Amino acid sequence: GGGLTWRGDLLGLAAGALWGLTTVTIRASALARVAPAKMLFYQVAVSTVALPLLSLALGEPWNWHWSAFATTSLALQTVIGAFASYLVWMWLLAHYPATRISAFTFLTPLFALLAGALWLGEPVTASLLAALALVAAGIVLVNRRPRVG
Repeated sequence: GGGLTWRGDLLGLAAGALWGLTTVTIRASALARVAPAKMLFYQVAVSTVALPLLSLALGEPWNWHWSAFATTSLALQTVIGAFASYLVWMWLLAHYPATRISAFTFLTPLFALLAGALWLGEPVTASLLAALALVAAGIVLVNRRPRVG
């Protein structure tokens, strides 16, 4: 029902806010000098232990229906989503201002669209392409150099 939609929306909003807070915290603290791989390891290690326990505490059902598709999807999420992308993100945070690189998180819909089209055969419509063009324009506008004089 509608309550679940709002709960999901609020959780998504909270996730974005916490990601932003994490970005600023890393950039503005001694964490900026920690090796990206080490920081990623600790984040993944803590999450690997904490999230299943939280899931159990909240009474979420654990349904185990493994398939080749599910296994491959999980492997790709682990290698690309949780390892490679975050390792690059941590490295970027150590070398560039958070305000400049944060706009690039808006590329996430592009990668989701590509993965959905290539992996799941989802349609790519004109309105989706227009939305991606607007996202790209926003990234360019945020990262352009200010005019002097």
